[in-house]
Amino acid sequence: MTRSALDAPWHHLEPLPRALWLQGVVTSVGENARRLADIECWLQALLDGRLPVVEADFGDAAASRPLRDAVGDLALPDLARGMPALAEQILRTLLWHLDRIVDHQPALSRTASIAHVATEFRAAWQQESAGLEPELALLQDLGHADAMRWDQLRGHLRSRPWQTAQQSAERLAQLPALVELIRKLGRAERSPLAEPAPREALPDLPAPPVPLRAVHTRLDDVPGEIIGIRWSSRIDSMLGSEAVMLRHPVLKKLWRARHAEARLLSWQTSAQLTDWRVDPLARPHGQASPDTPEALERGPFILCLDTSGSMRGAPESIAKALAIAAVRAAHEGGRGCRLMAFGGPGEVVERDLGPGAGGLQALMDLMGQSFDGGTDVQTPIEAAIERVHEARWRSADLLIVSDGEFGCVAHTLQRLDDARARFGLRVQGVLVGDRETMGLLEVCDHIHWVRDWRRLDEREHGAGLGGFSPVHSKSLTAIYFPNALSERAARHHGRKPE
Repeated sequence: MTRSALDAPWHHLEPLPRALWLQGVVTSVGENARRLADIECWLQALLDGRLPVVEADFGDAAASRPLRDAVGDLALPDLARGMPALAEQILRTLLWHLDRIVDHQPALSRTASIAHVATEFRAAWQQESAGLEPELALLQDLGHADAMRWDQLRGHLRSRPWQTAQQSAERLAQLPALVELIRKLGRAERSPLAEPAPREALPDLPAPPVPLRAVHTRLDDVPGEIIGIRWSSRIDSMLGSEAVMLRHPVLKKLWRARHAEARLLSWQTSAQLTDWRVDPLARPHGQASPDTPEALERGPFILCLDTSGSMRGAPESIAKALAIAAVRAAHEGGRGCRLMAFGGPGEVVERDLGPGAGGLQALMDLMGQSFDGGTDVQTPIEAAIERVHEARWRSADLLIVSDGEFGCVAHTLQRLDDARARFGLRVQGVLVGDRETMGLLEVCDHIHWVRDWRRLDEREHGAGLGGFSPVHSKSLTAIYFPNALSERAARHHGRKPE
């Protein structure tokens, strides 16, 4: 006998998650083999986002049909699509309610007992699923839904950091330009629509050379190519047959006579002289130009979030919203995302926002964090440069989200330049404040200004300027104090006004 025959009907437990074993074994509805086989059918159907076939009734069609109808009416398969924890919980509660049918008898008839447990099941999941759809959609967007048990899932969805994450996700609708910026970060894919990588201005190239042509001139009787034999008086080119006569007592007199008459047999030689002269009729050569940098996008990226006290309020909300957008983009494209939350000196939290419970916990830690303290951007930038030297992050871009109240020493700026030259590193800045500071101008290649950041603050606190920004341009320093800009910072000056 085969092993499955010996283990029947319990061999049906093997493909099921252990969380379903207890209910699958103890439920009193139907018979064991049929029930366990139908549990696997139900689980796969829920994960696919659909109701199972009517025939999957656990061996008791009368009892399972009302609960199956309740599952469909509450749209639970749509919620459970791709969510193993939720699909298992639906099945556990369904089997638990089926098992309670016998508990209501003989006080109620079997038909009444079935109707009663179906009503209880429907009421329980109406309350459980209320508002669950948008939360699960966000969790799936973040790529962490399939790695948790149901108790962990419920714990996250009811936590205060998760409520902050939901609010931050809602704010992304007001920041479409920044969402698109995050989508394009990195340098792993070629894109003709992406902006070329920035490069430093090249020095003036020398003028192209004047067109030349080769003029060939034949020079006879000079050392060169042997082209024949001729009469000559030159001893250096005479044939060997003439030279042997010099050793003969009689023929040497003949040699002297031939030499005097220039009748010695000699080699005839010729050389060619090549002279390069200006050719006025030739087409001039174009000036050499460097190759256009290749446009790249959609790769890994490193997110540096300013969590200092100056970011409290609306800037903090925007920073957390961008963290949500970063995790969503990383999950959608399978890209690496490294978070560096920085405050004062020594206050740097570096976490990997990848898939799995660890990535979700890192995001929740950030959502629950209150921004406070000073600002030290130099440490996270140095750490980001170290990451770029690693193979995994070599094609990464750096995104700095800050109000700009920071500065960097010359050594750090030089290391950034070296990473730009060696790896093509691009540094993007998101300014959540009123003006570009020297630190932001010196570090970033491009600066994206969130001008109406006060409007988000007013929605939270209910007062302010009605969404109006009193600042007409982020480049206040360049406009009113142009001489205060360093040479590095001045490269941003002269762009189109905001």
